[in-house]
Amino acid sequence: MQSNESVPSLVAIDWIIIVLYFILLIGFGIWLGRGQRNARDYFLGGRDLPWWSVALSILATETSALTFIGVPAMAYAGDLGFMQIVIGYAVGRVLLAFLMVPYYFKNEIYSPYALIGKSFGPFAQKIGALFFLVAGTLGAGVRVYVTCIPLQLLLGWSVSSSIIFFVVLSLVYTWFGGIKSVVWTDAIQFVLLFAGGVFVFLYIPNLIDGGWSSTFNEAYEEGKLSWFNFNFSFSKPYNFWMGIIGAVVFVLFTHGIDQLVAQRVLACRSVSDGRKALIFCGISIMPMMLLFLFIGSMLWVYYQDASIPIEIPQNTMGKNQTDYIFPIFILTESPAGIKGLLFVGVFAAAMSSVSSALSALASVSTMDLGFFINLKNETLKLKWSRHLTLLWGVVLIVVAYLTREVESVMNTAFSLVGLTSGALLGGVFLSLLIKRGTAWPVVVGMIVSLITMIWIDSLKVVHWPWYTLIGFCLMMVSTIPLLLFSKRQLRLEA
Repeated sequence: MQSNESVPSLVAIDWIIIVLYFILLIGFGIWLGRGQRNARDYFLGGRDLPWWSVALSILATETSALTFIGVPAMAYAGDLGFMQIVIGYAVGRVLLAFLMVPYYFKNEIYSPYALIGKSFGPFAQKIGALFFLVAGTLGAGVRVYVTCIPLQLLLGWSVSSSIIFFVVLSLVYTWFGGIKSVVWTDAIQFVLLFAGGVFVFLYIPNLIDGGWSSTFNEAYEEGKLSWFNFNFSFSKPYNFWMGIIGAVVFVLFTHGIDQLVAQRVLACRSVSDGRKALIFCGISIMPMMLLFLFIGSMLWVYYQDASIPIEIPQNTMGKNQTDYIFPIFILTESPAGIKGLLFVGVFAAAMSSVSSALSALASVSTMDLGFFINLKNETLKLKWSRHLTLLWGVVLIVVAYLTREVESVMNTAFSLVGLTSGALLGGVFLSLLIKRGTAWPVVVGMIVSLITMIWIDSLKVVHWPWYTLIGFCLMMVSTIPLLLFSKRQLRLEA
């Protein structure tokens, strides 16, 4: 990357906007933390959050900096094929709204893994929680890493300094306000993220000779607007079947079993509100992703005639990290004042993903693994819940630093989540079918699924949208015969 002296700097108005944003966000998050009395308030917001705030929070969490930075990078390097996956995203959310949400509210639970515990006992629940914590930490670490890109460009900060800065800021309001602060600040940050995307979408054609028509004609002629691919493939991104099969199953995990989203649904007031939140997300995700994909295609057209003023870094494999392309454009081509607002959008996307991860990891550690849950004093339990949030902040800093050499943050983050997603989805699915069973078949099935998925990932012959489905099938094939065997043994012993 070029030295910081060659990078266009922000003017006073940009810095005022950025600093004011951080001050107001942290202050608002701390203010929302007033009146918390116990862990239930901290992790579920007292189950009194309106559905629309939860919906915006989910959108902010799932889009995050991966959308603001990673999605344009995919279109810049390829085309609009990722929309085939987004179709599956939308379908999966609607299915979950009717199939899964009632089970959340049927019992007083803090996470989906409690459902595994109700059917197969606390040991199976703890194993499920560990699976989430490992994969969730790795995936969140990649998301945290991408947040450092703007600060590297702005200030010339090191990767480690940038990561620490974002995690610490997110920690402040998450520590004080828990899920309530996370949801409401996420809602605000989503609005900022979306507004930034809309501005860039409208702004780029003004920089290209011929305006809108020339921009889209050139993108179309070069295949940058290609969308559907009906050729079935396990390894090549992306195709229609990967979207309506693989991505649907993937969303059944990310929005039904993954604590990052499930925790927000559980914070809603009722089954009806939980459904509204998921359906709204299903409807909104398609125009949201299409917006940022179009931005990536437009950036490709723009840089066909304009030189990229800042050298794009390469990873250890010698490949350009195209995730830098959108932040570079914002820094070098946006007008004063607007530049500050756009970076606020990037920061908003980044902090929403960090705070969501911290809250989810802390809640699973406390409620599913049982850390400090047996404390009788609710004030003390709340205190230790906050301490766990701090601990996970430190872990995310370390993991983010270790994952800094990835080629594509989108593919890496989803691949890591996919290693355990099938096993967890299978565990919850079996818990809905079987009211009482032995723990060890489920645990063995989850481990078999994980080990096999790690092996499959190492081969690089299957693309990540298929990971959850494959892992789920492995879980079923491994677990069901063992459950039948254990049931037969119990009958013989009786």
